[in-house]
Amino acid sequence: MRLLLYISSFIAITLVSFTGMQQKQRIVFFGDSITQAGVAPNGYITVLGNLIAQKGLKDQYDLVGAGISGNKVTDLYLRLEDDVLAKDPNTVVIWIGVNDVWHKKGGTGTDAPKFEQFYNAIIKKLQAKNIKVVMCTPAAIGEKTDFSNELDGDLNKYANIVRSIATKNNCPLVDLRKAFLAYNLANNAQNQDRGILTSDGVHLNDKGNMLVADEMMKTLVK
Repeated sequence: MRLLLYISSFIAITLVSFTGMQQKQRIVFFGDSITQAGVAPNGYITVLGNLIAQKGLKDQYDLVGAGISGNKVTDLYLRLEDDVLAKDPNTVVIWIGVNDVWHKKGGTGTDAPKFEQFYNAIIKKLQAKNIKVVMCTPAAIGEKTDFSNELDGDLNKYANIVRSIATKNNCPLVDLRKAFLAYNLANNAQNQDRGILTSDGVHLNDKGNMLVADEMMKTLVK
């Protein structure tokens, strides 16, 4: 009887432990230099982790950064296996597009059809592994609110492509382009091209990291 009780207790503890491990969600953040900086002490991934901890949910989420400076959508596709799938994520947050637009000035950007093609290919590979995909629109290349930033037109076009891809693939969307524009309209009365949510028009300052973390929190943490 004692042996049976011991075995039953061992099985119960094992099942509880296994269930606990299963509940922990690994989220990989896949992107460029903005995401690479996201794991810094004030980066958006770190801030998001702090917000999760404040809700008492720290043990339920494992946040992993997979950003590399200069990356475009084609680079993400090429390193998907090693930098994302090998980490066995439950969810992948894709935030790409700034360099695809920005680098056109130097002739190394990504044209719109190619951007859409490779983005869809990434999603297809992730969804084939039953990985949840969360998509983010590119946020800013300049913060002026009157659409006089040099690349506003192209950036809006690529943000719309991301929105369309998200709808077609049934992916949750964190619309950072929309959030950045709204914040700047409310807080950038001087029409500055930087210094509101970014340090240089692209990369996040502390307020930008907090805004991104808040926006992602709404979608990633229920």
